Amino acid sequence: MCGIVGAIAERNVSAILIEGLKRLEYRGYDSAGVAIYSQDGGLRRSRRIGKVAALEQALAEEPLAGRLGIAHTRWATHGVPSEANAHPHFSGSDLAVVHNGIIENHEQLREQLKALGYVFSSETDTETIVHLLHHKLQGLPELADALKAAVKELHGAYGLAVISAAQPDRILAARSGSPLVIGLGLGENFLASDPLALRQVTDRFVYLEEGDIAEIRQASLQIWDAEGRSVQRETVQFHEGAEAAEKGEYRHFMLKEIHEQPKVVQRTLEGRLGSDHALVQAFGPQAAELFARVRNVQIVACGTSYHAGMVARYWLEELTGIPCQVEVASEFRYRKVAVQPDSLFVTISQSGETADTLAALRNAKSAGYLASLAICNVGTSSLVRESDLTLLTQAGPEIGVASTKAFTTQLVGLLLLTLSLGRVRGTLATDVEAKLVEALRHLPGNLEEALAMDKTVERISVLFADKHHTLFLGRGAQYPVAMEGALKLKEISYIHAEAYPAGELKHGPLALVDSNMPVVTVAPNNELLEKLKSNLQEVRARGGELIVFADRTAAMDNGPGVHVVNMPPIHDLLAPILYTIPLQLLSYHVAVLKGTDVDQPRNLAKSVTVE
Repeated sequence: MCGIVGAIAERNVSAILIEGLKRLEYRGYDSAGVAIYSQDGGLRRSRRIGKVAALEQALAEEPLAGRLGIAHTRWATHGVPSEANAHPHFSGSDLAVVHNGIIENHEQLREQLKALGYVFSSETDTETIVHLLHHKLQGLPELADALKAAVKELHGAYGLAVISAAQPDRILAARSGSPLVIGLGLGENFLASDPLALRQVTDRFVYLEEGDIAEIRQASLQIWDAEGRSVQRETVQFHEGAEAAEKGEYRHFMLKEIHEQPKVVQRTLEGRLGSDHALVQAFGPQAAELFARVRNVQIVACGTSYHAGMVARYWLEELTGIPCQVEVASEFRYRKVAVQPDSLFVTISQSGETADTLAALRNAKSAGYLASLAICNVGTSSLVRESDLTLLTQAGPEIGVASTKAFTTQLVGLLLLTLSLGRVRGTLATDVEAKLVEALRHLPGNLEEALAMDKTVERISVLFADKHHTLFLGRGAQYPVAMEGALKLKEISYIHAEAYPAGELKHGPLALVDSNMPVVTVAPNNELLEKLKSNLQEVRARGGELIVFADRTAAMDNGPGVHVVNMPPIHDLLAPILYTIPLQLLSYHVAVLKGTDVDQPRNLAKSVTVE
């Protein structure tokens, strides 16, 4: 979603702010802006609709120079994309604010502030913040004191950065439901919504916690918690290489991240497998004790992470005998849930800041669940900090909006969870676990084999050049994989795609099948293969063109209207991870063929931190 960058230094910070915004472009946005305390002693601002490049060009034509500044990329929630609605927002000419999140009581605040004489120039909820803060400054001249008073009146989620011409030696920050991180330099300090924005200037970070307010100066940092107490937060050294934000030899971040999957899956497994079993303690020191008590599992997630949870349901119920429910977080958080006894509440998220998933976790804390477990890629995220147990997927930064390596590493983490629960509860036979552990050791190599089919998949992508609709089919645990394949295709190629359990074809979707509706199928060699072959005959009988990703031992051949891609054999339970790879490659190559913006598809954002 929206991105924040701030800097205070002895040098001109304009280039630092722009570079930070560029590094946050993956999050999705529709406008960008910057405010700088200039050398002539006032706040100056530049804002543009569209890409950061447009703002950079504006600054090249009319430079802003100064040692204090804040910048922002906006993803519209209140008001259309426009320069007037772009951040930073001003109150008068001496106070500027940038904001991530949503202020739910902005309408009431707007009316109160209008009654006080404030004039609004935008449709945004954010402008109420800057005027409210301006009003508080009249009675509380210290910027930190005024901000502490102002946030008490804000209902909703926010990450804030504030600068004032009257106090140009500091940046103020506030965090509630929207992440912020402070970057520590030598004689200079920085602020951002994501550490990736600051990797060019520092590798030392302090993460603000929920309710924190920070005052950032060149040589000092002061943090107050939600109770107003002065606190120290841990300094974290960032070890991920800066090259994670570069495409390298690849045309797009998405393709780079697809090809990183063998490496990151290996990283997910490292230190979590014994000789013939999964290491339960990988989930935390209390895991064994808690897992022994688990009688039900509730998984909650959004989007791609939800599909990972759907796969996990098949694993959990087959291997452990534990009933499992999987639900979309945006629905789960708003309904009254009948909590089953001794239920483990599992959340899945790439960023750990997904608003609906985080809200569902917070609601679950008072609902009677046994414990909470987060499977997440970001160790410093809210989801991780607020969960009882955690498994970090170790996928590294994922820049492309369409999730790839995050999904496969989530699946690996969920299989490790399944093995651990089965082991602790004694419901998983030791020989079955040993075979699965051995299969997991070979998984990175299996993924390399799948990636070697890139050129084959690229040739098949031509079949979609003039198509507008596609069906994806799968049976059993491959049904959620088909759903994920459909999601990827629609996300980045803008082709309408739907997924169905193959057995449901005759119950409606078959009416859509004709020569203009390609049907993509995943067909590992398992007990459902023969039934799946019958479903595919139904498609061919109606003139549908089939693209089948099939185990090479499944005896499926090319023919008129049938295009078979032979997949390497793999343990049946690991097949969902392997068969995800060609579907990712297919969506990528179709999007390239269609000429869409692969890494930043329209209307979407990477980290959905608002409802």
